[in-house]
Amino acid sequence: MAAHSTPEERLAELGLTVPAVVPPVAAYVPAVRSGDHVYTAGQLPMRDGALMETGKVGDTVSPDEAYQCARQCALNAIAAIRSVAGDLANVRIVKVVAFVASAPDFTGQPGVANGASDLFGDVFGDAGIHARSAVGVPVLPLDSPVEVEVVAEIMAAL
Repeated sequence: MAAHSTPEERLAELGLTVPAVVPPVAAYVPAVRSGDHVYTAGQLPMRDGALMETGKVGDTVSPDEAYQCARQCALNAIAAIRSVAGDLANVRIVKVVAFVASAPDFTGQPGVANGASDLFGDVFGDAGIHARSAVGVPVLPLDSPVEVEVVAEIMAAL
């Protein structure tokens, strides 16, 4: 990875592109900018208009599948952030909250959340290092196994 590459160039190196913003499933918007911060709505692992997986992690969804879902959630969050921030070059990821629909005995939420955290690090480098919570929940919208929300900062251009 080139030291001075942009987030879009890093995505291309990973074989990824920023998808279209996922349309809301209820009465909200995908992202809101307030001053220098962007707050995303919870992003589901939607790809090509459908959830990648449904069900509970540790039951019908494996931790590896859930990791990939969290990664897709992060990619969708990047799309939401770009929709209000414009260029991703000055974006810093500040806080990530990953919700994991978990079987009662599943305790691997941090490993699932790493799917999002790892992608943010790969795409934004040092600006992708963030604070995070990984929370086990009984159910998520549309029976999604994972939902990720993000707070990002738009930094002054150097």
